[in-house]
Amino acid sequence: MQSAIVLGGGMVGVGAALHLQQRGWSVTLVDRREPGRETSYGNAGMIQAEAVRPYPMPRDLATLLKIATGRTNDVRYSFSSLHRHVEPLLRYWWHSAPKRHREAIEAWARLIAYATPEHDILIREAHADNLIRRAGYRVLHRDPASFDLAIQTAEEDRREFGVNFRVLSGSELTKAEPILRDDLPGAIHWLDTWTVSDPGALVTAYAGLFERLGGTLRLGDAQTLQQTATGWSVDTDNGRIDAGSAVVTLGPWSPDLLHKFGYRIPLVRKRGYHMHYSGGSSLDLPLVDKGGGYAMGPMAKGIRITTGAELTGPEALPTPVQLASAEASARELIDLGARVEPEPWFGTRPCTPDMLPVLGPAPRHSGLWMNFGHGHQGFTLGPATGRLLAEMMSGETPSIDPTPYRPERF
Repeated sequence: MQSAIVLGGGMVGVGAALHLQQRGWSVTLVDRREPGRETSYGNAGMIQAEAVRPYPMPRDLATLLKIATGRTNDVRYSFSSLHRHVEPLLRYWWHSAPKRHREAIEAWARLIAYATPEHDILIREAHADNLIRRAGYRVLHRDPASFDLAIQTAEEDRREFGVNFRVLSGSELTKAEPILRDDLPGAIHWLDTWTVSDPGALVTAYAGLFERLGGTLRLGDAQTLQQTATGWSVDTDNGRIDAGSAVVTLGPWSPDLLHKFGYRIPLVRKRGYHMHYSGGSSLDLPLVDKGGGYAMGPMAKGIRITTGAELTGPEALPTPVQLASAEASARELIDLGARVEPEPWFGTRPCTPDMLPVLGPAPRHSGLWMNFGHGHQGFTLGPATGRLLAEMMSGETPSIDPTPYRPERF
């Protein structure tokens, strides 16, 4: 029987572990914490079937100046840590040119097409349907010009990729969400996306399925990974684990581990924050406020607000300026209630400069595989990229061409 160690217990790691297991592999999933307690816990809780366009870096001077001068809530940066981000940001800017971004969209959309079908199988097998709602989410626009542009883009996506949406006027939006104020231009309701009331609990449910099917969960330190005469080993709380293959699914921490094996994989590391609120009104569906640069949605703990991107150092103290701005914007729209937690949660999204995940075999180490760098969509894409990885590792014909995601492109 073929054996593998999967390093990282987020949605991407659990998805990879389950797909390998389905193909007869003996799999041990190793993380420093219980599954679903890092980045996968803290997202906006959406399986985004409509997200066919990876986020490009703005290239127009006006938007870049707004970011540089702190006049947008989508992106914030710490000047003292900017040197860490300069090289990957320059690469990101280069890849965001229209022709190169178009190539990224085509490769990205092929993965997105598998997002909800692969989740659907796992949701049913893990008996996790109580966490899922299949009614989409809404994107609110406060500015009529940006709303018109968003409708044009949505129509293009429907023509090209078959995604489904409805345009809601201001009055239709108020009818759908009566708690919202009634003077807004309108919203786009994306219909194919599924929403999750507790993202961490969904990862935990998938990990429970993995264990029930004979998989092994271990607490351990990924940095102890070593190549051996017969494959790979890692130290865990239960002693050393050996396997023929090792899969790195550590999200933003993946390049740090791979560095010791001689791989230099650039990431734009985007920190995000969230906070829950209870005692106020409750939304029917999640709402993304484009003008405010945040998402909010109904979750098990209350309304969760999730922020945009902060570029800072990995060990930097939390600076939840974006959360404060998002909270103020949200309070203009609804009765938000009071904060549930004393401090905001924060985590880091691993974004590659070319906007595509790193997925495939390590070029110079037999049995070492990579699956990370999903940007804002690791929660959405974990089962889909897990399937593609398991197909490659098992010698099957991959369901889609894996060439755009190969690690050696860096």
